[in-house]
Amino acid sequence: MILFWYFTRQVLQVTLAVSLILLVVSFTSRFLQYLADAVAGQMTTDILLMLMLYRLPEFLLIIVPFAFFLAILLAYGRMYAENEMVVLHACGFSRGKLLAMTMSFALLLTMLLAFMSLYVAPAGLQQTDALRQSQDELTEIDLIVAGQFQEFARGERVTYAESISETSVGRQLNNAFVVIRDPNPPEGESGLRMMVAKTARPVLDAASGRRFMLLEEGHFYDGTPGLADYAVTRFEQQGILLPDQSVIAPVLEERAMPTSQLLGSDLPGLRAELQWRLSVILLIPILTLIAVPLSRVDPRQGRFARLVPAAMLYGLYFMLLQVSRDALEEGSLPAFIGLWWVHAMFVAGAAWLFMRGRARRSSAIVNTGTH
Repeated sequence: MILFWYFTRQVLQVTLAVSLILLVVSFTSRFLQYLADAVAGQMTTDILLMLMLYRLPEFLLIIVPFAFFLAILLAYGRMYAENEMVVLHACGFSRGKLLAMTMSFALLLTMLLAFMSLYVAPAGLQQTDALRQSQDELTEIDLIVAGQFQEFARGERVTYAESISETSVGRQLNNAFVVIRDPNPPEGESGLRMMVAKTARPVLDAASGRRFMLLEEGHFYDGTPGLADYAVTRFEQQGILLPDQSVIAPVLEERAMPTSQLLGSDLPGLRAELQWRLSVILLIPILTLIAVPLSRVDPRQGRFARLVPAAMLYGLYFMLLQVSRDALEEGSLPAFIGLWWVHAMFVAGAAWLFMRGRARRSSAIVNTGTH
């Protein structure tokens, strides 16, 4: 029991440290992406934190298996490099016992990962979908930040507001400036139209259901920049058609489905999603089978000798799972083969590493006895 807690503490401490480092890197990258979308006016800033929290389980499903894999290599590699493992093996603590002990607390972590993969992560994606749908219901005016020029419709429209106020009819832009660029203007025209208005607010056309930006008390400028041939028109009201709501991708809907709805389905996409969730659960026990024999290093090699090959091995494992998942979604891979062949291949590789370690140990014992 003392050895069990010793090994558990060594591995889990490193797992936690590596997970935090990888999580900070992943969070920073994704947060900067969301922040850029918010600055570009594609979403409001008040949902950024909630989006990150709802995506947290999805990040952990990828990070934790890799962190646990590296933790076994680092912890056990240090013990091999400092001859702790040599002493334990000399006292009768076999590599089979080491594998069984490591697998025992690996299975506890696997149970936690299974709960996240089958229930928590899909629920988080459902909440992410709800946030995105709420953003789709917003108009361009709801996304405007006062004092900033913001692009919309892939750069075809630039909007600016000096200040923003809340009125009885909704959000209102004060001293608004709008530039509309025609990507295919008629020959001889610049394709640029500029409007300056005292106020602008969103309106909904009840008959068509379309949304407009209604500019009031302004001027319309039509001409070529750099030339004095502008036509200036004063208007009391001018409407600008806003784009339709975007549609959530079907793949995201499949990934957000509860696991119970995936069971027994004959649709390739749903089968692929179910096998993916189960595959994530299998990562930790299979990686444990690989990491224990792979962690054995000579004292001269040091504890970090296996890190680069291990990272490449995990990358290959994950890439093959992704490729198989895509092939299963497209229907080009039978469901009974699915993602299982990847796991079978790595289990066979783990068995080979373990048997190779046994053969080396037996050869070393024979050579020692001969001398």
